[in-house]
Parts: sequence; C-alpha cells; structure tokens
Amino acid sequence: MERYRILPITECYDGMEHRLHPVVLFGPEDVVLVDCGYPGCSSALEEALTEAGIRPEQLTKLLLTHQDDDHVGAAFELVQRYPQIRVAASRIERPYLTGEKKNLRLAQAEQLQEHLPEDQKAFGLQFCERLRAVRPVKMDLEVEGGDWFPWAGGCRVLATPGHTSGSVCYLAEGEDALFAGDTLFEESLGRT
Repeated sequence: MERYRILPITECYDGMEHRLHPVVLFGPEDVVLVDCGYPGCSSALEEALTEAGIRPEQLTKLLLTHQDDDHVGAAFELVQRYPQIRVAASRIERPYLTGEKKNLRLAQAEQLQEHLPEDQKAFGLQFCERLRAVRPVKMDLEVEGGDWFPWAGGCRVLATPGHTSGSVCYLAEGEDALFAGDTLFEESLGRT
C-alpha cells in the first residue's frame, strides 16, 4: 500500500524555471498535501495530482512547513477551489500565514531594498512584489514538535526552527522518510 507520493513539478515563475516537490501523504481517513508552491501554481499542482492518480477533491489537509512563498503561495487558491481542505502549520508560523503579521521574508526584503546596489534594485523590487502576492490563508490546525498523525504509516512533526522560527518537518516514521521543506539543502549535506 502506497503511503506517500512525491509530485515533482517544474513551474515557470517570473520567467524562471523552478522545481518544486510537494508531497502527498496517505492516511486511513486523509489525503494530505505537504506544501503547495508559488501563487498561481495551483493549476500545475492540480495537473501533477491528476497525473499521479489523485483527484484534488480528495485532499483533506494541507500541511505547510514554513511561510516562504514557494511553499505556501498557492494555499489560498487551493482552499478557495477545494473548501474541504483544512490547513495546518506551526503555531509560530500561524500569524504570518493568516496575515495577522507581515511575512518575515517580505519584511527582510523591504529592509534590504535600500541597501542593494543599483543594478540589483529591480530584482529586489520584483522579489518584494512576489512576496506581496501571497494571500493570507485560514488556519484550521496548529501542529507542534512531537505531534503524531496516522499518515504515511505514522507521521511525526519535528520542530526545526532556523530557516524560519516556526519551520517544521514531517517524519514518516514507517517509511524512514523526512519531508523537510527548506530545512535541508543538497549543498549542505555532509557539512558541519
């Protein structure tokens, strides 16, 4: 029995190709999507789900690892199209996802904008606009390190602050698989 599936998506965003790897976790009563890509990415995500034999209407939950636009940008669109989806993230990320607080990446980018060299200011403005395009999303469930769910043969939430203060990973204990958002990068593996 399949417990999870990775959905590789190549999405063109702002004229650049981006590889995204959202994951679907299967549980006894749930079909759970982990992260969802950039704003406007919902069509590519729906296509990837359909190609994988998963109807988007089957999704019951959307787990968000952290507030970056390439992980949460399509959340609003998905919830609008599929209102049965319950959105989950860490308590710390909640106010940034719901719009109660300004996205931390946007605040950082706006602050850095005035210090950028002239030849980088246009890119900085474009980056700020990209972050502003992320629409707030309702939160239905807060998760925290140690929580356990019956998805993917047993899924443990790991608090992994660092990339953002509320970043979380999802460990599929029955599969020895870690869905890490941006907590691990290929370039950092094997380094101390």
